[in-house]
Amino acid sequence: MRKFAIAGVAALAIAATTAVYAQHSWFHDRMMGHTRMSPEDRAAMADAKIAAVHAGLKLSADQEKLWPPVEGAVRELVKIRLDRAAARQAAAAKPADDQVKPDPVARLRKRAENMAASAAALKKIADAADPLYKTLDDGQKRRLAMLTHHNRHGGGEGGEGWRGRLQHGFGGGRDRGPDSERL
Repeated sequence: MRKFAIAGVAALAIAATTAVYAQHSWFHDRMMGHTRMSPEDRAAMADAKIAAVHAGLKLSADQEKLWPPVEGAVRELVKIRLDRAAARQAAAAKPADDQVKPDPVARLRKRAENMAASAAALKKIADAADPLYKTLDDGQKRRLAMLTHHNRHGGGEGGEGWRGRLQHGFGGGRDRGPDSERL
């Protein structure tokens, strides 16, 4: 009986999250006017992000000399990702009859090839960025982490970002002890 109850709860959770995701997608697509980004939009956003990191670091003249290899390596990774997005978009635009579903082994191979290409590009970025990173002061390192979303949740206290503020309130989401006051 217990196994049946656990299986029922799991099925309910899966069904509920699917319904919520579908509603979320519908809301954003229809109500918020969100559309898929074009290849030109993606490229423009990548250029803007690279420029934002460069400007935010406020590099010294000596550090500025170390920036071009970093930017070049980042642009190579961006190109890989833009090419993949364009390929996905082109495949999705084909009529359903023309789309051939690869077998699971072919999909695994393709994914492995993509991961290997991404890994090589990331290693190239790490190799290019290492000399520059070693020259950054603490403020530049902090800005780099914020600008590149190093904590992956949008910054804020404890890396919680807006999700944490919504979930825990705008006080940061941590117990600061018995004497602390929260607004």
